[in-house]
Amino acid sequence: MTSANMTFPPNSAHGAEIPPELETALAEICAEAGLDHRGARLLRFVNNGVFLLRAHPVVVRIVLSPSLAYRADNVVEAASWLAEHGIDSVRLFRGVPQPVRTGSHIATLWEEVADSGVEPTGSDLGKLLRELHALGEPPSAPRWQPMADARRRLAEGEHELDRSDRDFLKRHCDDVEHRLSELEFVLPRSTVHGDAHLGNVIIGPNGPVLCDFDSLCAGPPEWDLTPMAVGYLRLGRSPLAYRQLVDAYGFDVTDWSGFSVLRDLRELKITVSVLPNLRGNPTVAEEFYRRLRSMRERDFTVRWSPYR
Repeated sequence: MTSANMTFPPNSAHGAEIPPELETALAEICAEAGLDHRGARLLRFVNNGVFLLRAHPVVVRIVLSPSLAYRADNVVEAASWLAEHGIDSVRLFRGVPQPVRTGSHIATLWEEVADSGVEPTGSDLGKLLRELHALGEPPSAPRWQPMADARRRLAEGEHELDRSDRDFLKRHCDDVEHRLSELEFVLPRSTVHGDAHLGNVIIGPNGPVLCDFDSLCAGPPEWDLTPMAVGYLRLGRSPLAYRQLVDAYGFDVTDWSGFSVLRDLRELKITVSVLPNLRGNPTVAEEFYRRLRSMRERDFTVRWSPYR
């Protein structure tokens, strides 16, 4: 089985057993790059299978979903551009041309940032985003396509849904897209990370760095401030961390009149992300349908749990 048709339930995967299909993909990618895959540790297991190699200070990110394979080239270009501009971010492994392709597998390889064990704060993220947004619009990065991933995931996983739920989500996509088209953003367009939350900040020996450039694009900075806001409003994340972000960045997106639209977009995206594998994970399915009910009812008092 190849990475073009591997599907796995989402989980954080720390210390998890590596599925045979994914281990095969890792072995082939590492052989192509001249690296030893033996003893690699699976760090994350959602849109990418992320490994830390034991024999080398290298992190391997293997794309799991065929619909997201296009991102690998964008990620390599984005990481190179950020490095050229001195942005505090993870760096590509320089030993091989990237992305690495073998058969139908595609992956990116990164220099390991030794984790200091210190938890990142909202202040760390706010400062990193100010640095990133100060670059202005990147010359060759893709434009922000806010609905593309949500519609792609819905198309991939619509067979997992009954007709009523499928029709609701399609209508909701249409509604959010229409409201987005009418937004007037107040911050200058810039380089946007696209998935800016504390999970994409690493505190290394030299301080905090950004990682995960799958969604980096040219777009509105307000979008980068939305995940942390939704995190504390909907997922029970720390309000202190969000306040730290606001203080460090200097803008509170929840006070902006367009925030409700970006909130709906973020909630939609993080909800439908599991659709292709919904039936294979009962725990995830239970949380998905709880989210779906609250979205239908526009009940913002319901607190969501992270997918496990």
